[in-house]
Amino acid sequence: MTAVHDSDQDRELSPAVEESPESAKPRQILEGARKVFLVQGFDGASMGEIAKVAGVSKGTLYVYFDSKESLFEALTTEEKRGLAEVLFKLDPEDPDVRGVLRTLGLSYLRRMGKPEHISSIRMVMGAAEKFPRLGQAFYEAGPCQGIARLKAYFDRQVEAGRLSIEDTGVAAQHFLDLCVSGMLRRLLFSVGEPPTEEQIQKNVENALRVFFAAYGPDAPRQ
Repeated sequence: MTAVHDSDQDRELSPAVEESPESAKPRQILEGARKVFLVQGFDGASMGEIAKVAGVSKGTLYVYFDSKESLFEALTTEEKRGLAEVLFKLDPEDPDVRGVLRTLGLSYLRRMGKPEHISSIRMVMGAAEKFPRLGQAFYEAGPCQGIARLKAYFDRQVEAGRLSIEDTGVAAQHFLDLCVSGMLRRLLFSVGEPPTEEQIQKNVENALRVFFAAYGPDAPRQ
């Protein structure tokens, strides 16, 4: 599988060069909202400030988004779904399953450890208590999408005899959890520094070793 580098991901997540006015305006608003939310958080952000940073009037802002909650949900859904589509481009025909998962694990952990991603998670967690729908939207657009794509990949590998898995959905969750392996939790609580490339690679290799011990082609099904 061809590795997907962060620069490739950024290009794929960025808007197309040519957009219709109908699609360009909401994206302009979302870009402004992203800047305001990252600096001020969900509670501190206001629709007035978002309109100002986005370069639109409040009237125009409300044409596209009727509340701060709907704007935040749209931003979260777009970003997380786009990220899942980029990270989880897995070639089911590649016989080197370990290599495919290594590339995924490295890209996944590099993204999860980015300061802006950690800030987004904290922001959603803070807002979800008052607005549960925001937490649900974040989870469905991000983790659920990634797990579903990885599950589909595992289904194909089981059919090909390259993996031995009883529940591919659980296995998908296991692999991603093994990759982050406590690292994400430390970052969320601001414990220590962001992971180095060496630490990321070590985490992924450890994850692969444990995963294949449980789900390799010769592993017994429970």
